[in-house]
Amino acid sequence: MTIAEPIALLVLGAVLAILVALAAYAFYRSVQGARIARVQRAEAERAHALIGHSPAMAMRVDPDQRVSLPLALVDRLGFGRAPERLEELRNEPGVVAETEFPDGARLVAAIIEAQSAARPFRLALRPPGSARRLIAIGDRAPETLGPAGTVIVWFFDATDIQTELDRAESEADRLRAAFESLTGLIEAAPMPMWYRGPDLRLAMVNSAYVQAVEMSDAAGVIARQVELVETAGHLGPIVNAAEARDSGRAQVTALPATIGGARRMLRFHDVPMPDGGTAGYAIDIEELEQARAGIKRFADAQRSMLDRLSSAVAQFGADRTLVFCNQPFQRIFAMRPEWLADRPEFDRVLERMREANRLPEVRDFPGWKAERRAWFHATQDEIEENWHLPGSVHLRVVAQPLPEGGLLMIFEDRTEQVQLASARDTLLRVRTATFDNLFEALGVFSADGRLQIWNAKFRQVWALEESFLSTHPRVDLLAEEVAPRLANPARSSLIPDLVRSAANERQQRGGRVAFADGRHYEFGAVPLPDGNALLTMIDISDSRRIEQALRDRNDALEAADRVKTAFVANMSYELRTPLTSIKGFAEMLHAGYAGELSDSGSSYVGAILESVERLGGLVDDVLDLTATEAAALDVQPVDLDATARAAAEHLVSLARERGIELAIDVQRSSGTVQGDPRRLRQAIEHMLRHALCTLDEGNRVLLHVDGTREAARVVVSDDGAGMSPSAQARAFDRFAQPAVARPGDRHLGLDLPLAKQFIEVHGGELSLVSELGHGTILTATLPRK
Repeated sequence: MTIAEPIALLVLGAVLAILVALAAYAFYRSVQGARIARVQRAEAERAHALIGHSPAMAMRVDPDQRVSLPLALVDRLGFGRAPERLEELRNEPGVVAETEFPDGARLVAAIIEAQSAARPFRLALRPPGSARRLIAIGDRAPETLGPAGTVIVWFFDATDIQTELDRAESEADRLRAAFESLTGLIEAAPMPMWYRGPDLRLAMVNSAYVQAVEMSDAAGVIARQVELVETAGHLGPIVNAAEARDSGRAQVTALPATIGGARRMLRFHDVPMPDGGTAGYAIDIEELEQARAGIKRFADAQRSMLDRLSSAVAQFGADRTLVFCNQPFQRIFAMRPEWLADRPEFDRVLERMREANRLPEVRDFPGWKAERRAWFHATQDEIEENWHLPGSVHLRVVAQPLPEGGLLMIFEDRTEQVQLASARDTLLRVRTATFDNLFEALGVFSADGRLQIWNAKFRQVWALEESFLSTHPRVDLLAEEVAPRLANPARSSLIPDLVRSAANERQQRGGRVAFADGRHYEFGAVPLPDGNALLTMIDISDSRRIEQALRDRNDALEAADRVKTAFVANMSYELRTPLTSIKGFAEMLHAGYAGELSDSGSSYVGAILESVERLGGLVDDVLDLTATEAAALDVQPVDLDATARAAAEHLVSLARERGIELAIDVQRSSGTVQGDPRRLRQAIEHMLRHALCTLDEGNRVLLHVDGTREAARVVVSDDGAGMSPSAQARAFDRFAQPAVARPGDRHLGLDLPLAKQFIEVHGGELSLVSELGHGTILTATLPRK
């Protein structure tokens, strides 16, 4: 063997080794590839199964717009056959698809835009003829899935999700509307409302809050954190909100606040919110507080008033304890205030009444007490009963269940009323007996004119049957029945007229009638307080005869007085003739026509002239006294100042002779009156003469004249001895003796009658006031017109 052979063998061995190694590696690779293939096949199967069970289905669109999609997706999209090109998805005329796809145009436009601009899209689709909702999510496919421009579109069945979304949107719309309504309600609320965050700072306020704090807008209020209550550091509302936040319970407090320049009481409500904040609102309770204070004042006033009542009052609360009783209750039932202060229960009060012998005698007291206890729940509005207590005490008990569950009891002591009722019954019987036995005939008629009550005398006077009266006839029928018994039957109409006047017009009237038998009766109709009319009849036959006799005698006396007056007047005129002659001859003698007279002769002649003057005055007074009021007056304006002074001047000499001071006081208000100057002067003279003739030396007479707009007044006063009541009663009697006279005076007591006659003929009035030891005042009042 040559050297080349071993080398060849070595190379051959190496090649064989390499070939074996390569075969082994190839085998290993084939085994490894088979294993990987099995794994990939399993993964592919799993992926295919996963895709088959996936809720999403894919559609591939190649750059040349060829479309590939599974049959299940064709069904889901509502196509009769699988579209091959993208245009077949459009909703246009001439489309090959058997069923139109309304959202196809949008889908095609989105896929083309994804191919050209690489813009992903998301569309909601509704397949035709189906209630399903699909969501198409598309984007360019990665290079591993196809060439550039390939678009993968995933379709998801979103029917349930969309339904839930629709429901959620509907609920959101409802909640949004409710929120807007709630926001509008809060904004329109008339009360301040607010919201605080967990840090208790204001985060929201309504318009009422803004207006209450006198700010322009809510933003300013929140920025400045303006509180409703202006307390130190604004702690009042914040403390209430913090308590609500920390305790998790709503808090209520009342705080005063100034709103609109007025001090108001507000009730703050703070409610914890789930987010840790608090919501609050404030209610104006100022009127409520005022009403509560008014109710309290009313209750106090009512209790004060009940204390002043004569009836006993007791009020029990819903728990049957005594909450109030007045003084008469304590007095009637002998209750001590210190015992009542413990607010005893209803049963204890009744037992205490029984111990004080202030309850009716009953056999079953527990049962009786239970019946009264049931008054607290009685259905009737008012319970009333009478209690007859020992000692002849009668109580009227009224019980009123209260709305709040208590009981109000009123005890009225009717003992006096019962006694008065008994006395009244006795009086009624006495009155009936008296009414029936009166001498007068009486009949009571109702407002409708029917006869209600009559006495025996009424029936006897008219001679009426009891059967007729028992029918209670009307007054017209009664008048027709009694008309034949009257002297003038037509006068029977007086009875209905009188009854109607008293019953309807409430006027008292009367009249007289003559009976056919000569009797005379006087009627009178009197209105009664109960609306009825009382007709009375009095027999005046005897008084009528006496009246006629007196009338005849009066006529005779008047005739005699006229004869006497005429005689006195004639005698007065006859006396003037010889008086004139005596006066004339005496004046001639005094003048010396018959020769010179001695001193004594001249004295005698002077006495004759003085007596003639006095006699002439008396004759003039008598003539004035007998003059009638029809005598003509010379009426003209009369100056009272001048007239009064003239009258006083005429009597100055008389006052000087008697040593009497005569003073004159004429005021400017005296003025003038319409009258006869002579008669008015004579009236004043007579007033002054009466005063001068009744006074002693040293006395004083004052003539005072003044007036008002309606009348003038002449006053003559003196400080004399005065006049007795009897003298004052006959001071103006022309035929009476003078009240006061001095011996030798020409004073017949005619001054005052004459003055009165002259004043009254002018429409005036003369009055006299006198008191013994203090003087006399004469006052004449003269009207201006």
